Amino acid sequence: MKKLLALMMVLTAVGFIIAFFTFTNEPTPPNTVLINDAVRNAMEIEDVREVVDVLANGLDEAFHEMDALRQNRDAVLQTFLYIFMGSFALVGILLYSYADVKLVRPFKKLQHFAGQVATGNLNVPLEMDRDNLFGAFTESFDLMREELRLAKENEMLANRSKKELVASLSHDIKTPIASIQSAMDLMLLKTEDEGDLKRIQAVQGKCEQINTLITDMFHATLEELQVLVVEPGEISSVEVEALIHQADYEDRIVALKVPSCLVRADAMRLQQVFDNVISNSYKYANTDISIESVLEGDFLVINIQDFGAGVAEESLVLLFNKFYRAEGANKAVGYGLGLYLARYFMEEMAGEISCENCEDGFIVTVKLKLAG
Repeated sequence: MKKLLALMMVLTAVGFIIAFFTFTNEPTPPNTVLINDAVRNAMEIEDVREVVDVLANGLDEAFHEMDALRQNRDAVLQTFLYIFMGSFALVGILLYSYADVKLVRPFKKLQHFAGQVATGNLNVPLEMDRDNLFGAFTESFDLMREELRLAKENEMLANRSKKELVASLSHDIKTPIASIQSAMDLMLLKTEDEGDLKRIQAVQGKCEQINTLITDMFHATLEELQVLVVEPGEISSVEVEALIHQADYEDRIVALKVPSCLVRADAMRLQQVFDNVISNSYKYANTDISIESVLEGDFLVINIQDFGAGVAEESLVLLFNKFYRAEGANKAVGYGLGLYLARYFMEEMAGEISCENCEDGFIVTVKLKLAG
């Protein structure tokens, strides 16, 4: 920048000096030697007309010489002016380019960076350039962006963990509450003592209250249910069978035998799958449950069948959608999330879940990936 300014000042000074000397020097007067020769020649001639012609020719030559000198001076001055103007324009272009590279572009880059930060995009780094006037700021701004990005990620992770915990606990608590309510209903039918009846009714009321509170928590995190963590490991067929029996708190399974094998599954999430499937049979079919399991290729296939009326054919493909409830399901308490969660858990465990109507009722098929 300093070199460009110095060059511009030198060119300007030279131009003013040349212009000063060029314009202050008068044009060269007529050549007196030529005029004197013309006069002497005229004096040797007696004829006046010839004298006039000789003098006129001499003066004409002198003035022609003077015009040529003047034109030469003007041409030199014009050439210099062109050179000076070109140099001045070149210096101006260089100054503009310097300002664009060192000032305008860095400022626009900072402006774009500030806009990205304002919209929440903290993943675009700010390139550092210590040569421009904003170089001292770019490093600080990029450090600020990185700190903001880390803080935002930590906040998102914390919120995600919190929502996951609330969703997981609220949904998991519903199953034991349902089993308590079923036990209270059974005790209510068998108890005749007035005091016991009041206590049972009080327990039922508290169960309803707890269920309502859990529902409130559940609704607060419905949109974040897909963040539930699934961590598959190796579990045995004996454990799978135990999980199915734990889900059958009304003891309605009439047949169950799981072939000896190891499967890849998350025991807690698989328990939720069986809980959802069997509790749906309780609510919508209210019949005994038959379970058959076989080894097919790389999967342990478990067929869970009830003997109810089944589901309308047009509803079968929608049963695993979030919030979907088949026709007639509104008579039972539910939110249309049990099978949606079951499918999510099975996919995360590299397994499958499907359903179909059969001649004797309704079948849900759970496929667990074999270990190894």
